[in-house]
Amino acid sequence: MKTRYVLTLCTALVVGAVLIAVPATALDVSKEKALVNDSWLTAKTKIALAADSRVKGRQIDVVTTKNVVMLRGKVDSDAAKQAAEDITKMLDGVKTVKNDLKVVAPSKREAVEENDEAITARVQKKIAKDAHLKKADIAVQTNAGVVSLTGEVKDFMTSANASWTAWFVPGVKSVKNDLTVKEKA
Repeated sequence: MKTRYVLTLCTALVVGAVLIAVPATALDVSKEKALVNDSWLTAKTKIALAADSRVKGRQIDVVTTKNVVMLRGKVDSDAAKQAAEDITKMLDGVKTVKNDLKVVAPSKREAVEENDEAITARVQKKIAKDAHLKKADIAVQTNAGVVSLTGEVKDFMTSANASWTAWFVPGVKSVKNDLTVKEKA
């Protein structure tokens, strides 16, 4: 009888320990699941855009963060821009779509793309010269003269400084600041 009581008590302790430990590991699993989900949504969006004849999917960059899909790049018409947004909105798991696509006529595309590459290089060089900004994790992308800043910075002032620095680079029409501020532990 005592053996059965001891076994029951040991089993209860093991089950209790497992139940206590599961929520702690579930947090790590949920973070990984969110990353996988964002990657999956990005892939699913790219496939859907490539499969639709109204949109040239290879011209569109797709970035997903917390189920918010950002579309960037150049398309031939307003109809293609709207179609890309509509296609993306219809996908399961997509919370919101940020459509930053620029309409650029095919005849002007080459000149615009060359100019965008030059602007990106100038902005990156300017950021690298700034002592505070070169330590930050800032990615720069230019689309029809609009500079997009993405990445993670330590505080709001660094984010504002990055925008301000990009604004004064020749050729920049506007700056879209998508930088996130690191959460303090």
